[in-house]
Amino acid sequence: MSIVESKLESLGFVIPEAMQIPEGVKLPFPWVNVRGNRAFISGHGPQNPDGSLAGPFGKVGAEVTVEQAFELAKKTGLSILGSLKRELGDLDRIQGWGRVFGMVNSAPGFTQQPAVINGFTELIINVFGDEVGCHARSAVGMAELPFGNGIAVEIEGEVLLR
Repeated sequence: MSIVESKLESLGFVIPEAMQIPEGVKLPFPWVNVRGNRAFISGHGPQNPDGSLAGPFGKVGAEVTVEQAFELAKKTGLSILGSLKRELGDLDRIQGWGRVFGMVNSAPGFTQQPAVINGFTELIINVFGDEVGCHARSAVGMAELPFGNGIAVEIEGEVLLR
C-alpha cells in the first residue's frame, strides 16, 4: 500500500469506486489527462464509497449548509484521489498539487465559497503534508452545477508528477 493510501486509511477515509454516471449522461473526456509530468483533473463532484453521487443536493446557503458543503468538498477530494489512483496506479507519484478550482452551487447572496472549499484543502494537506499538498486555489460561486437537483460542489485541478 502506498504512503498516501496508508495515510488516508489512518485518517479513516475511503477512496470511492469509479463514478456511476447518471443515466442519459455522456462524458466525452477523461477524468484525468496526463501530459508529461502533469495530470490535469476534470471537474469532480462528491461521491459515496460505492461511486454514486453524494448529497445533499442543491444550493449552498439554501438547501445545503456550509458545514454540509464543507464535508461534500472533502468527498470531492476523495473522488479526485480515486480517479488519480485509477489513472496513475500509485498516489505516491504525486510530487505536488499545482492548482485547484473549486465551484460551489450558490444561493443568491451566498459568499462563503472559500469556507466550503476549505474542506478539500484540509483533506489534501492532511494527507499529503504542507509541502506536497500546498496548492494555488480559487473558490467561486456558480448559478448551477450538473446532475439532477445539482451537486453542491465541483472541483478541478492539476498535479505535478514524479
